[in-house]
Amino acid sequence: MKITKQARRDSKTLFTNCRVNGVLDENRVRQTVGAVIAKKPRGYLGILSHFQRLVKLDIERRTAWVESAVTLSEGAQQSVRGNLAKRYGQGLDVNLAVNPALIGGLRVKVGSDVFDGSVRARLNDLAESM
Repeated sequence: MKITKQARRDSKTLFTNCRVNGVLDENRVRQTVGAVIAKKPRGYLGILSHFQRLVKLDIERRTAWVESAVTLSEGAQQSVRGNLAKRYGQGLDVNLAVNPALIGGLRVKVGSDVFDGSVRARLNDLAESM
């Protein structure tokens, strides 16, 4: 579906209006979608499509996936959460998971940023260099 420039601008404006203190407000998103569906302005499907994309990207940007080889202690979990909050700001949703294939270390993914400090990644890099 081709989206017009005007639909992109309108959806960006709606998206900006749904933010409170830099964080997306779920209730405002619901109200905005409901209002657009009720009014059905010209190109509203394109507006909603692009708006959905912007919301999805924002949710991914505000979600961190942390994988470790073993279960992290409470202190290590708080340290990881604190460091991520410093880098990406407050309101970050941190999901912790155990992945024994990493052998050791951490792998962190926030939006499109990936920080791989695992032993598995280092071994793969070493194997590629040989």
